[in-house]
Amino acid sequence: MSEMRIGISGWRYAPWRGVFYPKGLPQHRELEFASRQVNSIEINGSFYSLQSPSSYRKWHEATPEGFCFSVKGARYVTHILRLKDVKTPLANFFASGVLYLGEKLGPLLWQLPPSLKYDHDLIEEFLKLLPKDTDAASKLARRHNDKLKTRAVIKARANLPLRHAMEVRHASFECEDFVSLLRKYQVALVVADTAGKWPFMEDPTTGFMYLRLHGDEKLYVSGYTKSALREWARKIRGWSRGKTPAKTKLTAPRPRVLSRGRDIFVYFDNDVKVHAPFDAMNLAHQLGVSHASSPEHPDVFVREEPRERWPVWELRKERKKTARD
Repeated sequence: MSEMRIGISGWRYAPWRGVFYPKGLPQHRELEFASRQVNSIEINGSFYSLQSPSSYRKWHEATPEGFCFSVKGARYVTHILRLKDVKTPLANFFASGVLYLGEKLGPLLWQLPPSLKYDHDLIEEFLKLLPKDTDAASKLARRHNDKLKTRAVIKARANLPLRHAMEVRHASFECEDFVSLLRKYQVALVVADTAGKWPFMEDPTTGFMYLRLHGDEKLYVSGYTKSALREWARKIRGWSRGKTPAKTKLTAPRPRVLSRGRDIFVYFDNDVKVHAPFDAMNLAHQLGVSHASSPEHPDVFVREEPRERWPVWELRKERKKTARD
């Protein structure tokens, strides 16, 4: 039976306070609240800098049993070094505390910069370095440098499989050779909806699908209409059954049907106008996906219902209307 994870990219956004987050909720409890509304969150801070082991431990403790984090790989690896000579930086990344997430660790996301063109050998050498399980990640983490000398975490709680996904942003990646390479190393091609700005490919390449929905019409800004979410739900149902849905954009030949189905990970990144959490909840509702386990303090954490209207926006509209009148 395939699993479905529908969530958000990040959770610390000032405009969400008083709209998605209850008014007066302390910022240090925002993850605790968000993880009761969606069943997965993509950690983005790990892209900008190495996070601390204490942060990963805190995030693990703040979220309910059955919750799942995806973790975005370091931009030092992808954007600064551009995948060249990255064994030590990868070791630092895996030694930074990621393994503290344990059973809550989902896929690792590797986003490439828009200026990086497709190079078969470069991509293959990078894919070869990616650990397939937490034991392999621990072994790699031991090769960290002195930057993490006093705070390295190199031991996993248990040996668990690791999954990786790659998001590309240069048109040269839209080729069969790249898709074949991902299939060879069992890495997911990220289905990135970027309002037409960057490549859009929907090829299944392994036993799970990883979707990043950045905005239906305007990047990071637009929300998703009910009809748009219905279309995504249709495709997701097909992928989850191991099939390739009709009306998907394929760059390579259609893969065989997977009888066991595919796991699904979807993250909304259209956070500018607070669309992301509500779009995630609406899509989860359409797919019949339940949120994470109930909170310990129902008087503090009330489960949000899917909705398309936000009180702050409605208040602003009313103020404008009053001013005109």
